[in-house]
Amino acid sequence: MHFTIQREALLKPLQLVAGVVERRQTLPVLSNVLLVVDGQQLSLTGTDLEVELVGRVTLEEPAESGEITVPARKLMDICKSLPNDALIDIRVDETKLVVKAGRSRFTLSTLPANDFPTVEEGPGSFTFTLVQSKLRRLIERTSFAMAQQDVRYYLNGMLIEVQTGVLRAVATDGHRLAMCSMEAGIEQADRHQVIVPRKGILELARLLTEQDGTVDIVLGQHHIRATTGEFTFTSKLVDGKFPDYERVLPKGGDKLVLGDRQALREAFSRTAILSNEKYRGIRLQLANSLLKIQANNPEQEEAEEEVVVDYNGGALEIGFNVSYLLDVLGVMTTEQVRLILSDSNSSALVQESDNDDSAYVVMPMRL
Repeated sequence: MHFTIQREALLKPLQLVAGVVERRQTLPVLSNVLLVVDGQQLSLTGTDLEVELVGRVTLEEPAESGEITVPARKLMDICKSLPNDALIDIRVDETKLVVKAGRSRFTLSTLPANDFPTVEEGPGSFTFTLVQSKLRRLIERTSFAMAQQDVRYYLNGMLIEVQTGVLRAVATDGHRLAMCSMEAGIEQADRHQVIVPRKGILELARLLTEQDGTVDIVLGQHHIRATTGEFTFTSKLVDGKFPDYERVLPKGGDKLVLGDRQALREAFSRTAILSNEKYRGIRLQLANSLLKIQANNPEQEEAEEEVVVDYNGGALEIGFNVSYLLDVLGVMTTEQVRLILSDSNSSALVQESDNDDSAYVVMPMRL
């Protein structure tokens, strides 16, 4: 194997692929990246057995085909440290990979390509194509609500649901839920649901960088695969049953509050400073046209804010984890937001004022 490539052309896919590779590996070959040269195409593959990412680059010069695996981090660090305009010459010399650029020369250890595990191809159940920016928005709108290391392993990921014409993403950690839907050219008679693990979702979002570019999605029985012009990304699915999110959406809340998103966000941020560091609880007091926000902590410090809102219902006092409210307001984009509440023991439904494609549920806290 022998090829030459501009530093920039190699660095971009290498950084993304190396992002999938875990630093602490049980199998040495998993901390490597698989390099394959076939004609004038170079592909780079990284995997941690759950998520696999293949980046493709077209080589400008004719190359000598071959395949080998080398330590991902070291190759990336070498590329990063070379000058921007460097032309890199890479070849395999017996069991070593020799990297040359200008007056620099590096010799890296290798492992055979046959040792490299590939995510086995399962039968794809169906395929659809989306605009990258729309899929990215769907993920960004909901991924913050995924659980991190919950024993209910099916919460450590995101539900992707498809049915005719609609793609929906739902995430919950048991205390809050985020849901976002988009129209999509999908022809699927019955509802099809898969749970994509947390790491898979976050890696996928990193790849969707071309606003108007498209991405092809294949939903298989055990894998989801996303392909763009430069990458093929595959993730195992979580085997489990996601909670029935429709049952969680609060119905029949009679207290409707309309407020300025930025004003609420700033008031919550300021109040949060003096909330209990562990529980992050704040108290909301609603009266006609006014929302009072209060926080206090074990040191007996207190914060109070008043925000003018559009509300003309009965008085209500309810507690929330302020971080959850800030997360929701942080992903919204409209000027006005609406809160629908019923009583101090029921979840709040938060939405953008003029847009129903996203819904956020936050459970109340006892203070």
